[in-house]
Amino acid sequence: MERVMKLGGESPVVIFTKSNCCISHSIETLIRSFGANPTIYELDELSNGMEMEKALVELGCKPSVPAVFIGKELVGGSNEIMSLNLRGNKLKQLLIRAKAIWV
Repeated sequence: MERVMKLGGESPVVIFTKSNCCISHSIETLIRSFGANPTIYELDELSNGMEMEKALVELGCKPSVPAVFIGKELVGGSNEIMSLNLRGNKLKQLLIRAKAIWV
């Protein structure tokens, strides 16, 4: 869990995903549409990916991917990201505060 939290805080936006997950791709595309350049960790391509996936579940991510960190904080999965996007400018505000995008 410590490793996941450390990686999640290494850049303004971090997404833990799997290469074959279409929902993860959609969330990545949404975040990129604001001009952000997220760091992507594809768990199925990492040697310790299963361990990291277990840590994400322990942190409350169900399903485990996508898991999105913005500004060193675990925001959640696709439901949380889509909800923030649909509530006005909430997602954009988080990205600005994290210095992932500029106005």
